[in-house]
Amino acid sequence: MKKRLSVDDASCGCGAIVVPRDVGGPDPTLDATFKALSSAPRRALLRIIAAHTSVDGECCPTEVCACTLADALELAPSTISHHMAVLVGAGLVSATKRGLWVYYRLEREALARVAGELTSL
Repeated sequence: MKKRLSVDDASCGCGAIVVPRDVGGPDPTLDATFKALSSAPRRALLRIIAAHTSVDGECCPTEVCACTLADALELAPSTISHHMAVLVGAGLVSATKRGLWVYYRLEREALARVAGELTSL
C-alpha cells in the first residue's frame, strides 16, 4: 500500500500519493456549472449572450431575447429552451419572461467563480 503524503511533505518520487490537505467535499452548484459548460451548444449560447450584452448596459442591452439565440444557432426553440434551462439551473444565466419571450442575462459573477476555481488548481 502506498503512503499518503500531504502537500506539506517534501517527499516526492517515492511512489507516494500526494493528497492536498483541503480537497473539499462535493459542491453540487460547481458540479452543475461544469456539467452545463461541458456542452458545446451551451458554451456557444453563453458566447452569444456575452457578445450581445454589456456589463453596465451603457452601450448595449444587458439581456438577450431567446429569439436571437434561436436565430443565431439555427436550433429549434425547444432545444434552445432545454439548453437555457440547464444554464439557468447552473446559475450561469438568469431569465426574465416578458410577454411571449424570455430574455437572458449573463451572470458574470458565476463565470468569475468558475474561472477562480480553475485557476486555483
